[in-house]
Amino acid sequence: MKLYHISCNNLKRRKGKVIFLVLGLVLGIATIVTLLSITESMTRDIEDRLDQFGANIVMVPRSENLALSYGGISVGGVNYAVQEFAEKDLSAIREIENRENLGAVAPKVLGPVRIMGRQVLLMGVDFAVELPLKTWWHLGGVAPADSGDLIIGSEAAEALHLAIGDTLELGSRTFTVTAILQATGAAEDGMIIGDLHAVQEVLGKKGVVSLVEIAAFCRDCPISELVLQIAEKFPEARVTALRQAVMSKMQSIELFKAFSYGVAGLVIFIGSLLVFVTMMGAVNERTREIGIFRAIGFRRGHVMQIILLEAIVVGFLGGFLGFVGGNLIAWAVLPFVISNGTFAGVNIALGGLAILLSISLSLLASFYPAKKGSGLDPSVALRAL
Repeated sequence: MKLYHISCNNLKRRKGKVIFLVLGLVLGIATIVTLLSITESMTRDIEDRLDQFGANIVMVPRSENLALSYGGISVGGVNYAVQEFAEKDLSAIREIENRENLGAVAPKVLGPVRIMGRQVLLMGVDFAVELPLKTWWHLGGVAPADSGDLIIGSEAAEALHLAIGDTLELGSRTFTVTAILQATGAAEDGMIIGDLHAVQEVLGKKGVVSLVEIAAFCRDCPISELVLQIAEKFPEARVTALRQAVMSKMQSIELFKAFSYGVAGLVIFIGSLLVFVTMMGAVNERTREIGIFRAIGFRRGHVMQIILLEAIVVGFLGGFLGFVGGNLIAWAVLPFVISNGTFAGVNIALGGLAILLSISLSLLASFYPAKKGSGLDPSVALRAL
């Protein structure tokens, strides 16, 4: 009879103990898999949501002049009469090597207009891209649906005495105010915002844009790599990563991961302690059996192999069932953790890691009991007969 036959027979004979051991490991591994699966799903969801929360790369025309403003106070006139980008060339942004990491690409055209004796900055945007990108914008009224619709910043609306429904003559076109942008504390408060192509026509800048905001989140490469790739396509531009926005995204995600790993470590410790106590009790109960093995010629290594083989089988069952159960729990719980969140899917690599971890825990927790059992003196053990 082979040693693994003895181990299998012992497991069959002690079904209650085996089920208890397996359930202990299943609980620990399922908890770890659930946490990691939920964390992965939350990470993806957070990345997707943060990617929609504003731009993190800005592309503007290169200039040798230094900025003469700070904190909203300008001591020099801002000159928009610089070399601008041809709108048709912006498709090159989508041709960079890491184009799959690009989110929204939002072109803008800027220029001053005179309204009611005041100089006001007019900005043209693609509303279909801009409004989803600027999730912090709160509009009073109705979002623009036509090229003749305008959004007025709160400060501009107050200064120009404009209300929803008013009309403005800009160039040769008549525009209607359909929404007033609530105060954001940014430059938009003093702007008039219209459709990109309509504003290009008003400013006499057909086919050109003044700057481009790009929302991107890089899972597989540094954000700086995206900046370099875009800069290669537009050597006349200054491409800048808003590092604060990128760092904020990374820190949010890392906090979720750190929390999950901390809880996983605690569960691993508790699981290994549970296996150790159970295996120790099982070895003590089998003193007579071990004594018989030693008396009929089994060496210490043989006894250890029998116990450790049992631990491997228990560990494999616990890891496999824990992985399956953890994924099922994560799939069921995720909608309660993240509204409209989607399950990231079964991670096969995590499954292999879960089984390996379960077997390792089972072996480590069983090593001392196995060593103690193999060291029993046959004559002492046989006194239990």
